[in-house]
Order: sequence, then structure tokens, then C-alpha cells
Amino acid sequence: MSTLAWILLGGVAMSSLALVGGLTTVLPEPVLERILLPLVGLAAGSLLGGAFFHMLPAAIDALGNDLAVYVWLVAGFVTFFVLEQLLHWHHCHRARHDDHRPIGYLLLAADGLHNLIGGLAVGGAFVVDVRVGIVSWLAAAAHEVPQELGDFGVLVQSGWAKRSALLWNFASALTFLLGGVAAYFAANVIEVAYLLPFAAGNFIYIAAADLMPELASGESGRDKLETTAAFALGLAVLLAATAIG
Repeated sequence: MSTLAWILLGGVAMSSLALVGGLTTVLPEPVLERILLPLVGLAAGSLLGGAFFHMLPAAIDALGNDLAVYVWLVAGFVTFFVLEQLLHWHHCHRARHDDHRPIGYLLLAADGLHNLIGGLAVGGAFVVDVRVGIVSWLAAAAHEVPQELGDFGVLVQSGWAKRSALLWNFASALTFLLGGVAAYFAANVIEVAYLLPFAAGNFIYIAAADLMPELASGESGRDKLETTAAFALGLAVLLAATAIG
């Protein structure tokens, strides 16, 4: 399968994950509360594993152990920090929400921009090496499931009809596909390998600033044990996946 085909397949599949938010309408509240924090832990471990075990080593292989690699890493980290500051964007991965969440079109615009950048980054990974692209996609997908569950709930809670919330959330997720295709065609004019450390910075920021603080919110020792185990599992799976390289 061609690189472009992998990017198109990955983009459509990632965008389709936006529909997982519909589970919030059929799963009982206690079940959602039970599964979401472990999912967040798994996502955090997967993102860090993807960044440190795959994306950074691939970037160094492609570009050399040059200062520019680390500049792009920091740029990716800072970009997501700035996005959160300007758009007041903060992922909510739990079934209950607070009044500080962005609502409606602001939430969709923020997620659309986030997905566009993610698509550029993962698309760039596919261009450099399909195997690295697959692993990067898996790490990003692990993050999308709890995010989309939370975002769908916010849209419905703020007055959107469930059908409209699903469709608009899916539409905002399509920017991931747009970013992936843009990265593919940009490969003819720029060095897309620099998107690897940039994406690694994105992943590290999301895991460290957005996900890991939520893991501390477990109310019982059992909650903390489960989320820590899920976090370790995410790291272990991505470490084991280096074998495909």
C-alpha cells in the first residue's frame, strides 16, 4: 500500500473515532466513570512512549543528532501550550464537566486546529517511515477516545442535539485527514522529517500537562492502582512496538 493510501486510511479512521462520543448516550454513568480514567492513563503512556521510543529516534535517524531536532521538539511542546492559552482549550476526559469548558463552536474550532496539527505530524511520520507513522497513529488514537467522549458530552450538555453534536464533532475531526494529506504533498518542497520532533513535542505536552494531572484525581487506592497500571501498559506496549522497526 502506498504512503498516501496509509495517510488517507489513517485520516479517515482517526476522524471516525469522533463518533465514539455516542457511547456517552448508551453507557450508564457509573460505567463511564469506571473506564475513563484508565483510558486516560493508557493514552498518557502511549503518547509518551510514541514520542520517546519512536518519533524522536526516527527524527535523529533522519536528521542526525542536531540541535534543530530539539528546537522542533520544544516548538511542538510550546505550540500546544499556546493553543490552550489562546483558546482556553482543556480536554475533559471524564463524564462530569465544569463551567470552565469551552462550549459549542469554540470547542469545535479548538479541536479542529488540534486535529489539523496532529494530522500534519502523523502524516509527516508516515512520509518518513510507514512503520513510525503507524505507531504514531496508534498513540494519537489512544488519546482521541477519552477526548472525544468528553467533548461530545460537553456539546450535548451545552444544548446541542445528539445527532448534531456527533456530526459536527466528526466534521472537526476531518481536519486530521486534511493535515495528513498536506504533509504528504509538502514533502516535495520541505523536509517533513522535522515534523517528527514537532509531533513528539505535541505528544509530550498533551501527556504531561493535559492527561497526567487527571490521573491524580482517582479517589481511591484502587483507582490510582488501575490508572498507574494503564499508564505503564501504554508505555510498555509502545516500547514493545519498537520490535516492528
